[in-house]
Amino acid sequence: LQFGPVYVCRLLKNPKHANRLTLEDTQQWSQSLERLLGSKYGLATFRTFLKSEFSDENIEFWLTCEDYKKITLSYKMSPKFLIKWTVRQWLSFATQINIDYHTREEIKRKVNSPTPQCFDEAQKIVYGLMERDSYPRFLRSEMYKTLLESLATDNAQR
Repeated sequence: LQFGPVYVCRLLKNPKHANRLTLEDTQQWSQSLERLLGSKYGLATFRTFLKSEFSDENIEFWLTCEDYKKITLSYKMSPKFLIKWTVRQWLSFATQINIDYHTREEIKRKVNSPTPQCFDEAQKIVYGLMERDSYPRFLRSEMYKTLLESLATDNAQR
């Protein structure tokens, strides 16, 4: 696999990332999904893992929601542009993410007059799905185990 554990280890052990990813940091990813997503390398590794399983739609939606919150704070955003952007983003994920009918319909109503909170409920649902499903799979994955072992070996050799 292009995105297999060896690929991730090589990527994260690349000299340009040297001294940035530690065994301790990587071990902390197992404490919570929030810690994993809050780490630049944790997020990159998690996305790589999900892509390798062809199940990255939830993380991509969650990240899009995070980006959306940042955009809406910009004074440069015209309401017309914001509505177009919101609708386009929503439509790109509408059939991919697993959210209930009520939430889906609520978002359809909100995109006509978008606010920074437009996707909050769907984002919470998707986060919960990742926390209960994708995140535990990641922690049990060969990718994560190989990365931990590789960093532990590097530490032992120093």
